[in-house]
Amino acid sequence: MDLELKDRVAIVTGGGMGIGKDVARFLSQEGCKVVICARRMSYLEEAAKEISAETGNEVLPLFCDTTDMQTVQSMVDQTMQHFGRIDILVNGAAAPSGVVRNDIEHAEDHELLGDLDTKVIGYFRCTKAVTPHMKKGGFGRVINIGGLTGRGSKVMSGMRNLAIAHMTKTLSDQLGPSGITVNLIHPGVVDTPHIQELYEREGVKQNKTPEQVRQGYIENTPIRRTLAPIEMGYLIGFLASPKAGAITGESIGIDGGLTRGIFI
Repeated sequence: MDLELKDRVAIVTGGGMGIGKDVARFLSQEGCKVVICARRMSYLEEAAKEISAETGNEVLPLFCDTTDMQTVQSMVDQTMQHFGRIDILVNGAAAPSGVVRNDIEHAEDHELLGDLDTKVIGYFRCTKAVTPHMKKGGFGRVINIGGLTGRGSKVMSGMRNLAIAHMTKTLSDQLGPSGITVNLIHPGVVDTPHIQELYEREGVKQNKTPEQVRQGYIENTPIRRTLAPIEMGYLIGFLASPKAGAITGESIGIDGGLTRGIFI
């Protein structure tokens, strides 16, 4: 199926590694001109070189700290100067859920505030910065990357993901008349460089080895495996396409069936 993404311009925040990198990879494979941005330029430059060599399409690495509106605006301005348009924004710059302490007795205010500033308000800043350009073009796709903790189980990381779900729904109402859709995906256990940290943290709590924790997740997942980052790219690629124009304001789990609740 042709996703009709050729020559579309996509920004992927947190695009230097993990899920963001493979989302950028898939969008580039589909013909997008991709901007990847984050705070660590060395990761971005390496990822841009790798993806561009693989796909033959331009990948532009740009510095961006999503806690600072000035650098967000600078990144968007540079994208417009270089490519002349912005069609797609994938918000993915955030600390993984397993990194932030979630127990009420040990969590610190500065951890929560920093986490919300990066993931929730950071997503808002980036969306705000690209909105005028998407409106001008009459087309836009905003895809936010959340996490299953928004559906329960963890206090601090759950708060941020629930806030993003609310923001996604509200912005879909505001931006829909301008041809802009806004959606949210909730990844499950994805094989990224950070996932080992989660296994180690959970192992300490459960008195298990990291591998035992990993196997526990696998055994509790109907498809009996963890997920590959590129699988997030497949879903995001569709949501970013003109073919997904009727889908907006949705929170979509992509977790191999790990979530047992029914969401209607």
